[in-house]
Amino acid sequence: MAFPHRPDAPELPDFSMLKRLARDQLIYLLEQLPGKKDLFIEADLMSPLDRIANVSILKQHEVDKLYKVENKPALSSNEQLCFLVRPRIKNMRYIANVSCDEWAFSLLPLDVDLLSMELPEFFRDYFLEGDQRWINTVAQALHLLSTLYGPFPNCYGIGRCAKMAYELWRNLEEEEDGETKGRRPEIGHIFLLDRDVDFVTALCSQVVYEGLVDDTFRIKCGSVDFGPEVTSSDKSLKVLLNAEDKVFNEIRNEHFSNVFGFLSQKARNLQAQYDRRRGMDIKQMKNFVSQELKGLKQEHRLLSLHIGACESIMKKKTKQDFQELIKTEHALLEGFNIRESTSYIEEHIDRQVSPIESLRLMCLLSITENGLIPKDYRSLKTQYLQSYGPEHLLTFSNLRRAGLLTEQAPGDTLTAVESKVSKLVTDKAAGKITDAFSSLAKRSNFRAISKKLNLIPRVDGEYDLKVPRDMAYVFSGAYVPLSCRIIEQVLERRSWQGLDEVVRLLNCSDFAFTDMTKEDKASSESLRLILVVFLGGCTFSEISALRFLGREKGHRFIFLTTAVTNSARLMEAMSEVKA
Repeated sequence: MAFPHRPDAPELPDFSMLKRLARDQLIYLLEQLPGKKDLFIEADLMSPLDRIANVSILKQHEVDKLYKVENKPALSSNEQLCFLVRPRIKNMRYIANVSCDEWAFSLLPLDVDLLSMELPEFFRDYFLEGDQRWINTVAQALHLLSTLYGPFPNCYGIGRCAKMAYELWRNLEEEEDGETKGRRPEIGHIFLLDRDVDFVTALCSQVVYEGLVDDTFRIKCGSVDFGPEVTSSDKSLKVLLNAEDKVFNEIRNEHFSNVFGFLSQKARNLQAQYDRRRGMDIKQMKNFVSQELKGLKQEHRLLSLHIGACESIMKKKTKQDFQELIKTEHALLEGFNIRESTSYIEEHIDRQVSPIESLRLMCLLSITENGLIPKDYRSLKTQYLQSYGPEHLLTFSNLRRAGLLTEQAPGDTLTAVESKVSKLVTDKAAGKITDAFSSLAKRSNFRAISKKLNLIPRVDGEYDLKVPRDMAYVFSGAYVPLSCRIIEQVLERRSWQGLDEVVRLLNCSDFAFTDMTKEDKASSESLRLILVVFLGGCTFSEISALRFLGREKGHRFIFLTTAVTNSARLMEAMSEVKA
């Protein structure tokens, strides 16, 4: 059922050190202001702060009250006010006449193998606005990891942002070369990947349990708020979702179709353990109460919550006709029945199902088809604006600029220009200019890439989701995530050799790199640990797919992301209409 790690799988480094470092530095900064103080916190820092230093720790260091930073006068009886904010211009407008210090918090361990920078704005800032301010933060985070866990012997990357972050990080390493000199590497490989290398995976509906929980309830900073419909009470409950939740850990990477059966069997096993009490004598009962009962009650509570979550997901997905939606997505991925899929999207828009969902489907159609034909683009755009309102007009501009929703240019426009250029320059230079034109046009080339990398599995009969054969199980056997396939192929080759055509089709000819410098110092254990850095966000589907790949190959993957994302968050980041 669940995907246990192989007995020979390497041990993961202890990332709890990152949390301790962040907590210690925050406490040090608070102690620079002796006496009582009120702490004003930016809204999106509240959850990360709670994971690092909860209220009781803050109270121990004379924080009197906590407030949310808002655009209004700060009402406080304390003379000392502390503001915990990101370095944004809008925040500085709320706060004036202060002394500034830096809390160098850049990495939050959400789980044993998942680190997040908790920078959801990274995606819009870089991939839409072209704002490069967070790249230094990424470089600093990588430098911190190499300082604590040793150098990375093998580095790979793809994407413009990945290359800039890598180069800046390398500069930091050279400036402080003594810090990692002589250290044995704990992690053998690092792979940096830009989100815009693979938009398709992020736009697909998730069907692994953890992904569905995120799509349905929104996992925030590693925890989720389950409402009364899940808790079977009149109260909501905040639940931490990580490897410490034994029930969740066994189902998180599973295709949703397998989860109910597993939970039912788990409930029967749990009941059987409770029933053992009936034949016990006093001594056995005493041992049972002291050693087992507490654990069984905790497991029972978690089991009830996840059964409730599954039932809630099922109700919502049945109401949305989820199967028809998945069928349409699979048709788009495979390139079949495009007219029928377009009609489905039009119906989706006309019924006003959801502005975000409609945008997502339009973007998936656009990227898989290398842009919409002008007639379809105009028709869908007109219907969308009529259905959801003209205030969405700027959102279409954003999606076009980011390459998510584009209109196909007349077939010969780019090639004619390229052909004129090629007569004036050498073949090599012409190739580079052709790549530049392709990049400007934001071509996705998804069909060609899909064929080259065999992203659509060909199977005889039905795909067995109970015993998956490859990473495609995370999308019901219909599609192997492009990002994960790229990582798999590069790690197999230990380079980009043989992937030149794929890199060209991804418009990344100048942004794919390899650096293998310190492998002689690495142990065989560390060479089976791979840190994957997603710049612009990663999905739980990609995490599940790479966990599966690691189990198959005897590796362990560690994930570092600017933030966990999904299709809705991607669309919301591009939208000019805020909910």
